[in-house]
Amino acid sequence: MATPFVVSYDPATASDGLTLQQIAYFGRVLIKATDLAQTESFIRQNFRLLDIYVDATSISSSGDLVDILNAGAAKIFISLDQLTALSEEQSVPSSRLVVYTSSDDQVETFQKWVVKHIEREEAGLCIASDAVHPVSVKLGLNPEAQLLYRTYSEEISEDAIKETMKQGGVSIVPASTLAVSREESSGKIQAGSLIAARGVKDQGNGLYATTVSDERGVSLGFVWSSDESIAEALRTGTGVYQSRKRGLWYKGQSSGDVQELIRIGFDCDSDCLVFVVKQSGRGFCHLGTASCFGPYTGLSRLQKTLQARKADAPAGSYTARLFNEPKLTQAKIMEEADELCRAETKEDIAFEAADLLYFALTRCVAAGVSLEDVERNLDLKSLKVKRRKGDAKGPWAEKAGLAEKPAEKPVEKAAPKEEPKEDTSRIEMTRVVTASTSVEKVHDYLKRPSQKSNDAIVGLVKPIIKDVVEQGDAGVLKYTHKFEKATSLTSPVIKAPFPAELMKLSPDVQEAIDVSISNIAKFHSAQKGSNDSLSMETMPGVVCSRFSRPIERVGCYIPGGTAVLPSTAMMLGVPAMVAGCKKIVFASPPRSDGSITPEIVYVAHKVGAESIVLAGGAQAVAAMAYGTESVSKVDKILGPGNQFVTAAKMLVSNDTSANVSIDMPAGPSEVLVVADKTANPAFVASDLLSQAEHGVDSQVILIAIDLNEQELKAIEDEVDRQARALPRMDIVRGSLEHSVTFVVRDLEEAMALSNNYAPEHLILQIDNAEAAVEKVQNAGSVFIGQWTPESVGDYSAGVNHSLPTYGYAKQYSGVNLGSFLKHITSSNLTADGLLGLSKTVETLAAVEGLDAHKRAVSIRVAAMKQQ
Repeated sequence: MATPFVVSYDPATASDGLTLQQIAYFGRVLIKATDLAQTESFIRQNFRLLDIYVDATSISSSGDLVDILNAGAAKIFISLDQLTALSEEQSVPSSRLVVYTSSDDQVETFQKWVVKHIEREEAGLCIASDAVHPVSVKLGLNPEAQLLYRTYSEEISEDAIKETMKQGGVSIVPASTLAVSREESSGKIQAGSLIAARGVKDQGNGLYATTVSDERGVSLGFVWSSDESIAEALRTGTGVYQSRKRGLWYKGQSSGDVQELIRIGFDCDSDCLVFVVKQSGRGFCHLGTASCFGPYTGLSRLQKTLQARKADAPAGSYTARLFNEPKLTQAKIMEEADELCRAETKEDIAFEAADLLYFALTRCVAAGVSLEDVERNLDLKSLKVKRRKGDAKGPWAEKAGLAEKPAEKPVEKAAPKEEPKEDTSRIEMTRVVTASTSVEKVHDYLKRPSQKSNDAIVGLVKPIIKDVVEQGDAGVLKYTHKFEKATSLTSPVIKAPFPAELMKLSPDVQEAIDVSISNIAKFHSAQKGSNDSLSMETMPGVVCSRFSRPIERVGCYIPGGTAVLPSTAMMLGVPAMVAGCKKIVFASPPRSDGSITPEIVYVAHKVGAESIVLAGGAQAVAAMAYGTESVSKVDKILGPGNQFVTAAKMLVSNDTSANVSIDMPAGPSEVLVVADKTANPAFVASDLLSQAEHGVDSQVILIAIDLNEQELKAIEDEVDRQARALPRMDIVRGSLEHSVTFVVRDLEEAMALSNNYAPEHLILQIDNAEAAVEKVQNAGSVFIGQWTPESVGDYSAGVNHSLPTYGYAKQYSGVNLGSFLKHITSSNLTADGLLGLSKTVETLAAVEGLDAHKRAVSIRVAAMKQQ
């Protein structure tokens, strides 16, 4: 699926032209080798992104040329002299070589070499002439095989590249001459135009037939593209297509199932465009499946399940246990590998191999390694031209009988495991009728799922914090390289002003963020009145006052990785901006290429953030708490995160040397819905499930006011039906197992139960819901009426979605403007004021035995009397 050009790129001038991430859209890059070690390092760091071609004409040693190929270069560009020397290296396949020629004589020499040395494989040729077609005919090259490359000595133009393309040649185009955005072109060549020039349009609609696949090559669906949609996809770095009915189609703009663009190319004869994307959300299909051809199967399905388990860490699941107990995973891998080695029948071998792949992939996902990473490494191994012998190491060779070993007892083969059966039982909540249930029992049902001890988590987090404190930037990078696999990062932070290319968004996404920021800013700005200064005279001559000041430096933690969470960035960044915090620092895990999602960069830009720390987990919390060479120390850290983030926040807040505070304790997400006979059953079920899908440790509560059996069953049927349509059905099932429906007599009883529970989210789907708000005593945030789903609070209504959970709504507020302020009091007494208060203060100081306190007053009073 190659494009009709190769982008040449100089890492030393990386800021000139396209970024490496943008070059990856076109699949191939040509770099010039000036230093062997640096070249091999570049290949190792970026081979996952794209095919790397190397101009190795400056490398004199044939052995070094082989080393470059062995490091993973897809092809090397060499001279005729180097070609002759490499002929002696029998292991070098000619398909990995492209030869530079500068004259007809050199083309003749190349042709003779081809006839002499090549039987089946074909070497490539690179010329500096526009005579592409004559040379192709002379050598008998297939124009679709992309074996003839062209460089340009004169100024390169779009027309020249397109003419070379027509003749079957591949142009070498410098990154500095290309642009993916018309706004930034400044006379540069539009890469989208070059892509479109190769495509063959459908005769019926004038569009390009397009297949969309994921990173593993699994087909997600069939769509159409246009010149405009191709250009927009490259500009935004997302999946953008052409709807025959609605015009430009920004995939995921309404569903949230967005796509990150990985690569664009064509099939063999250019009549089908190919988009390779990283799909987020439920999947590609509008029906909620991974692809339009049905759900994922096999390893792809297993990977999606494991990644979901890791993201939500559902308590009680076996996979969650494997993630939390790495030694158990290691033991299971060794156990299953041994069982696979001892399996004999075809069925047993397949069964044991499946077990081994499950545990091996769990190990990979725990470390942030994907199947795409594994497969790319397999591809890299296939590129090696020098191979080690590959014998088994001593202990393993001995165990397999390849070497002498001491006698040992035969090991009995384990009985085949029984495959778990799919749970087809009804998905439902426990129903409790309060009128026939004791008060004690009702209170028991109100209890949250118990949380496990975090001693093990703290044990893992402490060394990370210690490394960051002692090593600074190096400590942060160490764990970012380890956990996020962003090995190309050399700095853990990007500073404002943020480059425009880091926040390229589709117009719809940008508008959605702008509207949300505006609403959040309006609501939090309106809170200023409650935090303004106050001043009062408590008695004649004694004036007490209070005034607020913004916390100077705040750190906003935004979970990331595979997810895109601009909502959290807005919920933390906007109030910090409104409060007037002098320094706002974002922290979010980067993607494996070291980049950060453009939505987060855009929000950081909008709220005036000073920097973005490219790190997640405990290392990000530690970096902001203590500061490093590049990361600014903050005074308060706010934001949600997994158990490692929460543990790190608690640890640094209790360390006096860090001198940092945090927002609030965190727990699993939860919702309580109060519904009466006017409530729509489908609405009620959707609200319950929107929180149940967070994780199996989440809890949802329904309080049904005087509903009869038919009305209750209508809601329960909707819960079961909607839950079965969700990709996270297993998680929802686990959550609903400890969730409860309380059937109560009236609104008074309903609100008493709700206040006792103190939910994170309280939804009132009842008649005259506004009037019931005055009865709310404990809740994180309230959603009033049937047209107010909790989702609007998560994103765009204006209220904040960082809220107290696990019953902490009885003591804590959610994040608000006051979270970013501190209040200072002052006293201002006249001489008469002090004289009038002196006896009171002196008496109390004497009671407490604090003579210096008493004297501070009496000395002043004596001075007054002497005047």
